[in-house]
Amino acid sequence: MFDRLQSVEDEFVSLEASLSDPDIVNDQSRMRDVTRRYKDLTPVVDCVRRYHARTADAEAARELLTMATDDERESLKDELATTEAELADLEEELRLLMLPKDPNDGRAVIMEIRGAEGGEEANLFARDLYDMYRAFAAAKGWSVEVLNHDDSDLGGVNQVTMLINGDTAWSRLKFEGGTHRVQRVPITESQGRIHTSSATVLVLPEAEEVEVQIDERDLEVDVYRSSGAGGQSVNTTDSAVRITHKPTGVVVTMQDERSQIQNRARAMVVLRARLLKLAEEEHNAAASAERRSQVGGGGRGEKIRTYNFKENRLTDHRIGFTIYRLQDVLAGDLDETVDALTAEERARQLAGQA
Repeated sequence: MFDRLQSVEDEFVSLEASLSDPDIVNDQSRMRDVTRRYKDLTPVVDCVRRYHARTADAEAARELLTMATDDERESLKDELATTEAELADLEEELRLLMLPKDPNDGRAVIMEIRGAEGGEEANLFARDLYDMYRAFAAAKGWSVEVLNHDDSDLGGVNQVTMLINGDTAWSRLKFEGGTHRVQRVPITESQGRIHTSSATVLVLPEAEEVEVQIDERDLEVDVYRSSGAGGQSVNTTDSAVRITHKPTGVVVTMQDERSQIQNRARAMVVLRARLLKLAEEEHNAAASAERRSQVGGGGRGEKIRTYNFKENRLTDHRIGFTIYRLQDVLAGDLDETVDALTAEERARQLAGQA
């Protein structure tokens, strides 16, 4: 590991010099890549330098011990023990920092939420998830831009798409993709019976234009009039846009904006993200399996998480994690759940390195 860390330090020094190189400063694409990499390496190099400093302290303490009088010896032994404990902690921190980094860390997130099984109750639950993620984003200081929003008849959402931007947005939201199940008494239930419904969440990293080249000839673009909940017309012009990418069959629709140009631009943002995801999945030779692992068919049996209102319980079935603070979670306090998923991912990575 320490051989690798020396190369990391060397790369960091080189990147630091590049940040003042006029050729790179004037090239936005290269500057973005250099800045991103520099930012990624900063915590690693900070930790390495702290490790080197404490190693020097330990060596100095050992040297002084050889010349110490009896009165000084105990104090130096205590100092050395403390330093060695700190070195052990720093080694563990370095092992975590040197784990393979998710290539999408630092990207903005495109999140799509849809009601799935359960009729209008599924749409109402989709609204709860939408509110939960917006509250979580607000607590983190991330920006949220709603790209497309389709209300259902009783105040839920049939489907909503939003762009969430923040340095840690991807790393904290990437585990949210999949089928979410709710167990509660719906507002439409007159007998007080608990129903089970579900909503699906799709999480995509935003793709930049230079990463996904789209040939206009591969696009089929349809325009039509926007409509709101229940199908009533909310626009008198053909401003809604549906874009079909013919080679892959990916379809994206946008209707929130009154301008066809704006809706098309938003649709292209989502289309690029979907195509980037497909390319990544194909590269890993698991395209259909990976997407099913997030969304599946929206069936209740494919759940990644259950929200049980009667027991005030949230259970993440992927790691067997349960907490009894459901209302806090729905209010945006997702950190405990996300931390557990992150810890599980790190444990798997560390086990793979062992």
